[in-house]
Amino acid sequence: MTDHPNSFGAKDTLSVGGRDLEIFRLDALQSKYDVARLPYSLKILLENLLRTEGNGSVTKEQIEALATWDAKAEPSEEIAYTPARVVLQDFTGVPAVVDLAAMRDAMADLGGDPSKIEPLVPAELVIDHSVQVDAFGNPQAFATNAAKEFERNEERYQFLRWGQNAFDSFKVVPPDTGIVHQVNLEYLSRAVFVNDKTGQAYPDTLVGTDSHTTMVNGLGVLGWGVGGIEAEAAMLGQPIPMLIPNVVGFKLTGELPEGATATDLVLTVTELLRQTGVVGKFVEFFGEGVTRLPLADRATIGNMSPEFGSTCAIFPIDEETIRYLAFTGRPKEQLELVEAYAKTQGLWHDPEEEPTFSQIVELDLSTVVPSIAGPKRPQDRVALSEAKTEFREALVNYVSTEDAGGAGDDRKPGVPPADTKKGSYEDEGSAMSFPSSDPPASQVPGNGHGADHDEPREHDHSGVATRASTKTAVTMDGQEFELDHGHVVIAAITSCTNTSNPSVMVAAGLVARKARELGLDRKPWVKTSLAPGSMVVTDYLERAGLNEDLDALGFNLVGYGCTTCIGNSGPLPDEISKAVNDADLAVTSVLSGNRNFEGRINPDVKMNYLASPPLVVAYALAGTMDFDFESDPIGQSSDGKDVYLKDVWPTSREVADTVQECLQSDMFRKSYAQVFDGDENWQNLDVPTGDRYAWDESSTYVQKAPYFDGMPAEPTAVEDIQGARVLAKLGDSVTTDHISPAGAIKRTAPAGKYLEGRGVKPADFNSYGSRRGSHDVMIRGTFANIRLRNQLAPGTEGGVTRYLLDDGKLPQGEETSIFEASQAYQEAGVPLVVLGGKEYGSGSSRDWAAKGTNLLGVRAVIAESFERIHRSNLVGMGVLPLQFPEGESAESLGLTGEETFTVDGLADALNAGELPKTVKVTAGDVSFDARVRIDTPKEADYYRHGGILRYVLRSLVAAN
Repeated sequence: MTDHPNSFGAKDTLSVGGRDLEIFRLDALQSKYDVARLPYSLKILLENLLRTEGNGSVTKEQIEALATWDAKAEPSEEIAYTPARVVLQDFTGVPAVVDLAAMRDAMADLGGDPSKIEPLVPAELVIDHSVQVDAFGNPQAFATNAAKEFERNEERYQFLRWGQNAFDSFKVVPPDTGIVHQVNLEYLSRAVFVNDKTGQAYPDTLVGTDSHTTMVNGLGVLGWGVGGIEAEAAMLGQPIPMLIPNVVGFKLTGELPEGATATDLVLTVTELLRQTGVVGKFVEFFGEGVTRLPLADRATIGNMSPEFGSTCAIFPIDEETIRYLAFTGRPKEQLELVEAYAKTQGLWHDPEEEPTFSQIVELDLSTVVPSIAGPKRPQDRVALSEAKTEFREALVNYVSTEDAGGAGDDRKPGVPPADTKKGSYEDEGSAMSFPSSDPPASQVPGNGHGADHDEPREHDHSGVATRASTKTAVTMDGQEFELDHGHVVIAAITSCTNTSNPSVMVAAGLVARKARELGLDRKPWVKTSLAPGSMVVTDYLERAGLNEDLDALGFNLVGYGCTTCIGNSGPLPDEISKAVNDADLAVTSVLSGNRNFEGRINPDVKMNYLASPPLVVAYALAGTMDFDFESDPIGQSSDGKDVYLKDVWPTSREVADTVQECLQSDMFRKSYAQVFDGDENWQNLDVPTGDRYAWDESSTYVQKAPYFDGMPAEPTAVEDIQGARVLAKLGDSVTTDHISPAGAIKRTAPAGKYLEGRGVKPADFNSYGSRRGSHDVMIRGTFANIRLRNQLAPGTEGGVTRYLLDDGKLPQGEETSIFEASQAYQEAGVPLVVLGGKEYGSGSSRDWAAKGTNLLGVRAVIAESFERIHRSNLVGMGVLPLQFPEGESAESLGLTGEETFTVDGLADALNAGELPKTVKVTAGDVSFDARVRIDTPKEADYYRHGGILRYVLRSLVAAN
């Protein structure tokens, strides 16, 4: 047992399963504070504070602030949250391990013990982001894609194997096993954590380096996505500073109607919560409707938390939680512990009780209808009955002006129009990872299509917008057919969102079975794929025989991992790609994923729609989005009769019966019995040894991180920013995909030139994601997304800016790459700033969006508003986030980006240990008071040290 201040007398013993475990009882506070009224999620945070009081970060005052939480107040009270564990995926995990390895070297340089750099909480990494759909539609697809995955990523995998051996508390789930969130849900999560070193039991909590970490909220586990920077600090035992959040209660009543799926529910929830506005808040589900939701449905909702903007989307523990834990193979002792602990602590869900919430949103499940979302945002839900009409209306913004019958415009080639909905542009950019990079200009999303003025439209008799046909003849594999706008060229059952849910996966298989029985097949232009979240999915599909039906329609297994949803859709067949680009067709993808931002799925595909797995199969049969499932036949049967969606759609009873017959508990135990061992490819890797990594200077994949180079043992004084110039002036909804390097590496881009200069052939460039362990590659790809529009270089797209100094380093005022400009500015000793609009840094929690910003020499980002994770990551990398005054923007202040910027009033306050609320920004002849978005005293400490990693390292050296 542990020594502890125990200010509130909360320490107690829970005897369960033959063990006596130390717990910290929440009801010990009830006589003084009404903590029973708190939402489930805040009770978990309260226990966290009670247990960690006196650790140097948690105080009695923090506990009292949470116990007396005012549901209606704006968040202002800081607490220090200590997660029980950390979960990583390989794209974000590699740079995290690179940083830990570099910290060991830095610790030695500062005279400390390198072995002290060790995860102090369990850290588990699942390799799931590197598989790509190269092969598809054949029985060898999985083996082919797995082999190519190892060919492309061998050096990264060797490094991760080294980390698994070098760090005691770090485990790796090898490739071709499953998606991080589904493995977390089915195997890694404890629901209640037991710390064998301290003898304590407490709620299972975590942070993860993927924004969809929230999927585990469906299991009652509190956790959310953070940047790799924050995750590394948590791994090293640093509490995460946060403000006590508002909690939105989401009351569920009724039950889902016949024909509606969990995907339809989650799209409805996403739309509703986006309209409500829950960014930065907790969302917690309660009410009698919760009891009717299977845990897989709860997890599907939790997964989409980033899409509606909340920090988490959590369900309390109840009988369904216990049932799921038992079914997925957790031991009996764990089940007894979870139930006993939850009931003792008041964490067991009572559908009759209504906790105190900041706001309540309600949904009657019976009102949910079949839906899709698109063509570019997950919150843009469309009822399936309106899908054809909505598609035709949206298409006008994607076809060329010639197709629509309008006059051309004077934009430069490759420059799409401004969004017609102010503030609605939320394109995350490409996450493609094609091995042979440098697609033709016509392959760039947004090339020459759309218009920023009203265009003439044709209309049919119903008043629905139509367009002139641009059908293009294609011959492929001996078949002749025509492609047109709206044709579905990718139909992918992918992503953790839905493949964790047996009901929708079985429904997809049943649609395939019925279609096969009637003699239907997918259209020849559709690239089909099935990428489950775990091997359990293929086990139960095989037991039901549904794998044969899916295979028959081309939905063969292509891999276990994040594929199409993150842009690893692989290239389209050459014939399809050529036809699409030659005719500039607005073709579509349909995927059962969680993100559909423009440019993300595939560079040939302009419009992307989210749909349930059975609808993905249906759209593969129909072959087009220009389709009404109620009135248009999806094909003709073997005897020539029209077949409609209703003819192949299974009933809820058929789905439930099939799930009960084919899904067995033994499947989970078998799949996870040797989860960390890996296959022959993994076992046969040549792995480096030793506690400190032997860096290979010739490597273009794994390089020693530069953040500790020349770092003094003590932090230097903070300085105000003087004489700064603007590197980029950006608009609204710039996402971390715009900022962080992602997708294919173009040969002509700075990163491509660097790799060729190091002897790497373009065919071996791989993707930015795979090279996140190389800062030399990543810095060259920061702010280089093909859809980024820098207003400092109007009429351009991509990582372009103008160099504003007249010093001979670069031609003054001429366009150049952001990387080249930043290098010239840094050589001249000139600090840089970035100007942004609303929701700066939304999207995935990409640590390189902050790391790259830091390495480019950016001292401050001034925006109208920030998304939570990116703002935190900027502070964590020593970059100052500043917010324009309320109601003001770069445009309203008349800023062009050509001014010289000065930031005053920061240094004196921070060096005196204070946290200023505002600073004076002067830009040319304009001055304004910018709000300092260093939100907590702990973040101020990080900033003073030049970032969270330097802060942690100095702390460990001092304690050594």
